[in-house]
Amino acid sequence: MFGWEFPPHNSGGLGVACEGIARALVRAGHDLHFVLPRSYELSEKNISFMYADTKREHLKVTPIVSTLYSPYATSSSYREAVEKGYIEPGPYGNSLLAEVMRYGQQAEAIAKEVDPDVIHAHDWLSFPAAMAAQRATGAPFVAHVHATEYDRTGGNGLNQQVYDIERAGVQAADKVLAVSNFTRQTLITHYGLDPAKSGVAHNGIDSEEKKGMAPVLQDIKNRGGKIVLFLGRITIQKGPDYLMQAARQLLDVRDDTYFVIAGSGDMHDQMVEQAAALGMADRVFFPGFVRGAKIDQLYQSADLFVMPSVSEPFGITPLEALMNKTPVLISKQSGVSEVLNHALTVDFWDTEKMANQMNAVLEHPALYSELSRNGNQEVHTISWDDTATAIDAAYGSVL
Repeated sequence: MFGWEFPPHNSGGLGVACEGIARALVRAGHDLHFVLPRSYELSEKNISFMYADTKREHLKVTPIVSTLYSPYATSSSYREAVEKGYIEPGPYGNSLLAEVMRYGQQAEAIAKEVDPDVIHAHDWLSFPAAMAAQRATGAPFVAHVHATEYDRTGGNGLNQQVYDIERAGVQAADKVLAVSNFTRQTLITHYGLDPAKSGVAHNGIDSEEKKGMAPVLQDIKNRGGKIVLFLGRITIQKGPDYLMQAARQLLDVRDDTYFVIAGSGDMHDQMVEQAAALGMADRVFFPGFVRGAKIDQLYQSADLFVMPSVSEPFGITPLEALMNKTPVLISKQSGVSEVLNHALTVDFWDTEKMANQMNAVLEHPALYSELSRNGNQEVHTISWDDTATAIDAAYGSVL
């Protein structure tokens, strides 16, 4: 299995999904070798990690510039890299693409060390490596698509190089798994995926009860304030600008609400400026990228979690919110809406309805309790083991 990141060394949901899938496949009895571009301190029972930066005969290993390594650059690190000339402006820098291709060049030797039965790779970052391993060993290749360039850009301003890698991977794969029917249809429509070799493996979540509220938000709660949470990359794909518009409409009818926009991304500065321009700078907090226990503290501090994505292949964060008993409002343009029945849904562009639904949850304790209770019960039925079952079936179809 070729991946790009693995918790706790991850910068987004892709790493979380890789961890959940890897653990579930091992529980299902698979002998898994997980390959990463560079060495980390990782300890997972029964998973053999391999690293592309490990010296091998006839291979020259070049250090990677850590600032450019993340597929989800923060606004500050991305701007700094552009100013220093490391990358060109755009969704991704040339140096990241260079790292992806360098990773691919080392995959042949890695694959020959293992002699795999199946090659499994996650997203464009790992597809060149998987295709190289496929050519070297003749083993079948399962491409796992968690997000596409079409999703990330809303179909406008595609990075052609990234799109070409995605398309090549989808075409070369013996089987293509999408994280939702929503994403599968995107691949068929915009990437020429043959429907006959496609399948769906919805993401899951680990079931564990967590407790704890974010101390910094405790004062707001003590004063009877309401908290609406957004957690994710602050990019055009995630729709934070639409949430800002809805927030302004909500504050016009109730002034006890505060908004937490947690995460990082190229629209961070724009959202700070938008909050100020809309006259609600004192009602919107930007804690930056959050990880670990602080994520669960934010969920449990919130009265409502909102995911207003413009185009969301799946979206694990609503599952995390429900695991913390926080009601969710999600866009209809998301894969997770296919597996959740106890969630409010809205078109991302309908900011008036978004504001009305937020107000309904904050105004009516009975609705809050129903969404919290039923959503929490439902999310406990969604597991990575189910994802592994779907993946196992995909393996069987190509062997």
